[in-house]
This record gives sequence, structure tokens and C-alpha cells, in this order.
Amino acid sequence: MLSNAAEIESVSFATTIHVRDTCLCLHVQRAARALARRFDNALKPIGLNNGQFSLMMSLNRPQPATMSSVVQLLAMDRTTLTAALKVLERRGLVASTVDPQDRRGRLLKLTDEGMALLSAAVPIWKRVHAEVDAGLGDDGPDQLRSLLGAIR
Repeated sequence: MLSNAAEIESVSFATTIHVRDTCLCLHVQRAARALARRFDNALKPIGLNNGQFSLMMSLNRPQPATMSSVVQLLAMDRTTLTAALKVLERRGLVASTVDPQDRRGRLLKLTDEGMALLSAAVPIWKRVHAEVDAGLGDDGPDQLRSLLGAIR
């Protein structure tokens, strides 16, 4: 930690411009926010946002999901996942039960109401996703997924 303000070196405006124009994190965050808004707006009429759609889709599997498997798939921390699940549980879209293999854990699954809402959301997601893909050109979506996948 710096001991006093006199020791603080100023950052030039040129550096600010350089960061603005070259920072991969900034550019990915901006794109992610734009995509999130686009999907949020499309899903709003059925009462979902893009995060809820992704979470519900991650629970669409033959067997109930563990918290750990969902955390890993969605790259979320447990606290954030727990908060997101509570909203969906209150709405009756997701059910949580004790994991018989590990009594400390929870198993998560979509309710019938959750599955019905997810079924209504998929055509909306497909339409918006096709629009985004079309805007990226022929090889753009695959190239983008590949490049983003290389960042670990």
C-alpha cells in the first residue's frame, strides 16, 4: 500500500486510451453485456432472463444435478448459484433435495412447471441465437467460440 499521495504516479490519458482500445477483458465484458441484454429482452415476455435460462438449461438432464456439476458447467461460485436457485425455487421452477450419497449436498432438477417454461424459452433462444450468429458471418460463431475457449 502506498504511504502517501505524493508517491502516487499519475496514469496518462494516453494509457487510458490504450487500455480502452486493447483490453481483452473490457471488450469481452462489453460483448457479454450486449449479448445478455439481447437475450434478457427476448426472454422477458415469458418471465426469464438469460442467466435463469442458462441455469435451467444446465438442469435439463436425465438425472438430478449436483451443485458442484452446475457450478463447474456455468463457471459460477456456489454462493451466486445458491442465490439464483432460490429465485427459481420460489417460483416453483426448480426443486432441490438432499443428496442421498452426500447428505451435505443438494440435488437439483426442473419441476414440471420449470420444464414447461424452458420449453417455451428454447424457441426464443434459437431465434435470437440465429440472429447473433448471422451477424457474425459464416465462420464467425465457430471462430469466436474457439477463441474464447482458448482463454483459461
